[in-house]
Amino acid sequence: MSTDTLQLGPEPNVELRRDVSIWGSFMWGYADVGADIYTALGLVIAAAQGMASVAFAIAGLVYICIGLAYTELASAYPVAGGGHYYALRGLGDFWGFVAGVALLLDYTIDISLFSVASAGYFLSFWSKIITHAERIKHQIHLTSSVVIYDWVMVVVSLALILFLIWLNIRGMKESSLFNEILGALDIVTESTLVVCGFVFAWRPELISSQFLETWHHFDLHRFAYGTSLGIICFVGLESISQAAQETRRPATIIPRTSITLIITVFVFAVAFSNLSLGVSPWQNFETHMEDPVAYLATLIPFIGFIAGPFAAFLGMTILAISANSGIMSASRLTFSMSQLKLLSPWFDKVHQRYRTPARTIAFFSGLGILFVAASAFTPQIIDTLGNMYAFGATLGYIIVFASLIKLRFVDPYTPRPYHVPINFSWKRPGQVPVQVPILGFLGMVGVSMIFFFVVYTHAIGRIAGPAWVALCLLYYVFYRRSLKLPVLGSVKHDWEKEQMAVLTSAEEYDLLERYKLALLERDKILKKKVNGTKI
Repeated sequence: MSTDTLQLGPEPNVELRRDVSIWGSFMWGYADVGADIYTALGLVIAAAQGMASVAFAIAGLVYICIGLAYTELASAYPVAGGGHYYALRGLGDFWGFVAGVALLLDYTIDISLFSVASAGYFLSFWSKIITHAERIKHQIHLTSSVVIYDWVMVVVSLALILFLIWLNIRGMKESSLFNEILGALDIVTESTLVVCGFVFAWRPELISSQFLETWHHFDLHRFAYGTSLGIICFVGLESISQAAQETRRPATIIPRTSITLIITVFVFAVAFSNLSLGVSPWQNFETHMEDPVAYLATLIPFIGFIAGPFAAFLGMTILAISANSGIMSASRLTFSMSQLKLLSPWFDKVHQRYRTPARTIAFFSGLGILFVAASAFTPQIIDTLGNMYAFGATLGYIIVFASLIKLRFVDPYTPRPYHVPINFSWKRPGQVPVQVPILGFLGMVGVSMIFFFVVYTHAIGRIAGPAWVALCLLYYVFYRRSLKLPVLGSVKHDWEKEQMAVLTSAEEYDLLERYKLALLERDKILKKKVNGTKI
């Protein structure tokens, strides 16, 4: 078999450093997913109104399927790149690129959206800044949709992105430590708010009356819009897979951290949505879209006077680490795409001192800065960025589910430390049995439904999202033709050799031996089949 040797270029082959521990792996995912409730809560309640809990639950069930798919794939193929790598192995180069650019849009918007949201909580915490900004706005009688408050948020968010660029170039260890400390504090705080909120403030009659009122005046478009925004609350689990190549013993650690993360985030999302509607009418959250969790905290008796400001401060910090996680994911994704000849070799250079993909960190964080500046000229910055965020995520997830299913058939030999549940065995004549993932098909249907909601209800997302993909495809055609590589076809890879190298690098020697034995068994079956044909 002819193979392509994938090089980092003429420079020495400098690999990513394995600095992420089991707690660090969990926090990379939680930093991205756990922070989403601080942004999504207000957006979903404003859209779905009294049925926001149902919208969160539907999006959450789809998220569980997505999370389980990523858990299987990341533990079986522990390399940087995540969804695009799985698509490339299962569906070929073209779909690997499409999945990559869809998720890249998600990660780049992640940088923009959560830096702006962090700035919103920052302004909520520093109430004097808000008061001063509003006073100036009224004094000069601004009529433009771009107000002083928006530009204060823009300036703060840009300063945050610049700081995170510096932090990520310094190294994964430093960046991971930043996530771990703030993430742990956030889990304790959210747990306290949920428990105290349900004990001291929750009124079941309030949530019931709001649900019935919304049901009697049901608006399918609003509910679909709210459900599609609900997926924002669960986007980011793939951050664990992005850091797989820098995680110690990834095939062992990733299933543990992913399952724990899935449960943690789902419980928090459902709890916060039900708590919010049982504490205050949905209209109040519509007016607090920039700081919904901080507003909720102020309504809790006995602790509200302290919990409100503290939740605002914590929202600022946890959203900052989510933006940080977006930078990490975008840089590792493009690093992998470049190594696999889907992007220019310029993107895969590793900093000689810090051993981080410094170029991609700076480049895509710079795009994040541009998105922040552009969205400042729209009526609602967060809603604009949220539209594009949902498009990239759902498109990428559809392709990941297709990849999961295809890889079960074309690569049943790679050991899978974790399997997506609910399978049936299909024994093919003359081949090893395949475990067909029923939940994978259900998950693909579910995320396809969310994607339809996004395209149907998001005016900005259905224009900007496809435009992003189209521009990237033009680049892909130009780049592949310049190298005389197939545009719709795939470069040949020795996947077996590469898989052995990955497992060796990850020090997963038990899985390596299992993989070799599976290949030997396959060869025996093929040999018997050939001999039987000759006879």
